[in-house]
Amino acid sequence: MEIKPIATIKNDFTGKFGIPRQSGIADILSEIIFENEFKDENAIRGIEDFSHLWLIWGFSENMRDKQSLTVRPPRLGGNVRMGVFATRSPFRPNNLGLSCVKIEKVENGVITVSGADLMNGTPIYDIKPYIPYSDAHPDASGGFTDKTEFRKLNVHADDEVKKSIGSKWNVLKTVLENDPRPAYQEDNGRIYGFSFAHKEVKFSVCGDDLTVLEIDDEQ
Repeated sequence: MEIKPIATIKNDFTGKFGIPRQSGIADILSEIIFENEFKDENAIRGIEDFSHLWLIWGFSENMRDKQSLTVRPPRLGGNVRMGVFATRSPFRPNNLGLSCVKIEKVENGVITVSGADLMNGTPIYDIKPYIPYSDAHPDASGGFTDKTEFRKLNVHADDEVKKSIGSKWNVLKTVLENDPRPAYQEDNGRIYGFSFAHKEVKFSVCGDDLTVLEIDDEQ
């Protein structure tokens, strides 16, 4: 069976590094841009009556020659292997992702959402409304994620650094608070960098403190 994209995502994440590891963690605004075949407002008639959507999409930038049936979840520090189907690892047999996002606006056939954990240009294969009575399970068990601490970093930056990213600082701060480093890298003093909103963000971490060193225009 062959599937084709119905849309792509447009947002400030131009690289894989720094993207939130789950949807809903950071209120990043993204636009869902439909392919020409589906640019018909009839296709989304009634969608504005829902508050949230499920996006089914593809890990289009994942390149791996060999498939592994076990992975190392970041929530376990990247040191413990679990079955691929017991995790949300991006390295999957069919490279499909599932994200719940909040609708912020529907205008001219474009859906603006918040909370997406997708890179700019990611193909979307299907969209379904989130239905609270069937999709929400307050008494659900979260497996190993229930047993691990949700750690947030203290983010520091001087006023000049904040000014260089302007109104997007608060969103970037949320991304940084959730520690965008690979789970197996915790080298104090090491300088990390990633692309966000056409800027190159550089930072270092010491313990629970993250310091943004500079935010420059991408070369």
